[in-house]
Formats: sequence, structure tokens, C-alpha cells
Amino acid sequence: MDMQKDTIYLDNGASTKTDKKVLEAMKPYMFETYAVATSDFAYTMGIEAKEALNEAREKIAKELKGGSQEIIFTSCATESNNLALKGVAEKGDGDHIVISKIEDFPVLNTAKTLEKRGFDVTYLDVDEKGFVDIEQLKDSLKDETVLVSIQHGNQEIGTLQDVEKIAKICEEEDVLYHTDATHTFGRLPIDVSKVPMDLVTVSPHTIHGPRGTAALYIREGTPIKKQMDGGFQENNMRAGVENIPGAVGFAEAVDLIDEEENERIRKMRDDLIKGITSDIPDTVLNGPEKERTPQNANITFQYVEGESITLHLDMRGIAVSTGSACFSKSLEASHVILGIGGDHERAHGSVRFTFGRFNNEEQVDKVIKDTSEVIERLREISPLSKKEE
Repeated sequence: MDMQKDTIYLDNGASTKTDKKVLEAMKPYMFETYAVATSDFAYTMGIEAKEALNEAREKIAKELKGGSQEIIFTSCATESNNLALKGVAEKGDGDHIVISKIEDFPVLNTAKTLEKRGFDVTYLDVDEKGFVDIEQLKDSLKDETVLVSIQHGNQEIGTLQDVEKIAKICEEEDVLYHTDATHTFGRLPIDVSKVPMDLVTVSPHTIHGPRGTAALYIREGTPIKKQMDGGFQENNMRAGVENIPGAVGFAEAVDLIDEEENERIRKMRDDLIKGITSDIPDTVLNGPEKERTPQNANITFQYVEGESITLHLDMRGIAVSTGSACFSKSLEASHVILGIGGDHERAHGSVRFTFGRFNNEEQVDKVIKDTSEVIERLREISPLSKKEE
């Protein structure tokens, strides 16, 4: 327990420490107002629960500049993405979907499932920084296209797509557009009143909110089929007893974020990138220098394995991941690094550092120092290490 307390946690792209203020906001709906959200003609506790749910919905909608009736609570970002892709695919008139090759698994694998069911899926290429090929996107759209799903910020290398341009292209071609904003919501502005996004996946687990809840923004009038049968909860879009503590915690997590925090996180990220790439030779920053999520730094250390790096840093009390969080238990090369033109060696040597509210500059200095020492030691014993004459 003492070791965990002192850990420098830099895997906030996978999940974040729940803020104590979030937990305090949730507690009353676990131990006091614990009823389900009932109609206005039911008992008092149920009415209070419904009011809390609606208030949470309004706060999340406000952050997106959308309407509260357009927010559907789900159990996680994965469910939101599944609802977006499968719901639109099964409701639409066409059978063609467009995604990028570097989408996170909930979108990537949902598209593959739809492909097995007979849907035609186009996987867009990205350049060496992870940006979607806009011309390929335009050329791929056809009468049968029902949905384009391209993420806002990449889960591994942090690349920020030009969602405004993508959304306008889709609008002009009368095609629905979904974006997975799991890694940008709260950290960067998203304005659905100005940008014609039809569906947006958001989650609190990357902004110090609770796990087990998320949401899908569905623009009013968007044709989409319900995926979970049962009751008529969530505007008859998602059956099941609502997670009211989770929704309240989600809203509180949104309230706690401010631009000062996001700027502080961005500065720590920049300082880490500058420190590591200047102190340690043979390093490659994966993704763009500027157009990236504020919290993300993904670096390849040549001639060493990312898994070895993470293990040695862990022994020093530093928690990072190799590739995406979902890849950490897999021996496969990261599809994102391969997608931007990297080889297997580059993919396996990549390490992702992601920042959050509870990190500080003193930690950044230690991480740079310890990473430098770890890389130097690993290269000394690595059979992959470059031999200089």
C-alpha cells in the first residue's frame, strides 16, 4: 500500500484516480437517495433521484453545448461506441461505414463485427503523424454510406483530428458523423452547436470521474436503433436501471475541470517530451508536436522493448504503459504505430506517458531522470542495441 501511495502515476489515458470531491458528490445517491429515477407522480425519494439524474444530464450537455435530451447515459465508452455504430448501422438505409485505421478498439472491433454481418467498411489511412487522409475520406463516401466514425483524439499517440472539417464534409454529403471523444472531453472544447457532429462518445474515467458510467450524445433526429432491450429508460434508448451515483459523479468531474488545470497538464507533457528527447538519444516522438491531446506523450526508445521499460520504471515507482492500455497484455504490435508507418520494433519500443490532475512538475523531473537511467541500462544489455565502432 505504501508503494502505491508513492507511485508516480502516468497512465491517466487508461483511467484516472477518482477525485475525492467526485466521491463525496456520489455518496448521497448510494446511502440516502438510493431509489430508482421514477416519474413525477411517484414517491419523494424517486423524484429526487430523477432530479439528480436530469441535473447531471444537463451539466454534461452544457459542456458539449447540446441539449439535455440528447445525452444518453451508458455503462462505459465502449458501450457508447457500440450503440453509435451498431445503432446507426442497423437503422440506416445503407450498408457502408467509414472509420480510420487507428481508432480505439471499441470502434475498430465494432466495425469489424459489422463487417462480418455483411456491412462494407472502409478503413482510412493516416499519415506519419496520425492524421486522417481527408481526400481519401471524401473519395470513400457514397450513396450507401450511413456513418463516418473518426475519433477526436487518439488513445495512444494523442493525435487530434480536424473534426470540424470532417464533420462539415459529412454534413455536405448527408452522412452521419460520430466521434469518440473519450480522450478529449473536458480537456478540449467540443461544441456540437457549431460543429455538426451527430454522435459523440464521452466518459468520466479519463477526467477523475467514476468508472462504470459514460454517455453518448445523440443529436435530436438522428436515426438510431436501441441496442439493449428491456425498459424505457434513457429516452427509450438504453434499457436498465440508471446508474445515478455514476451520473452525478460524471457531472461533478466535469465541474471540477478548468482551463488552468488543462494548461498545467499540457506544460508537464511538453516538459517531459523536451526532457526525454533531449537527454536520451535515439528517441522518436510518436504523433504530432502540437496538434495532440494535452495529456499525452508517446515516445519510442530505440533498441529496447517497451515492456522492459515499463517493468523497470515500475520498480522505481513510476507507472506508464506500452502502447495503449488495452495492448499492455498483448504481444501484438500496436496497430496505431503500425498505422502511422512504424515497424514492429518501433511499436514494441513505444511508451505512453499520460498526465492528470494529481501529477506535478517535481514528478516530471524524476521521471525524466529515472527514464534516462533505465534506458541507458537496458541498452547496455539489449541485443537490439546499436553497436558503434
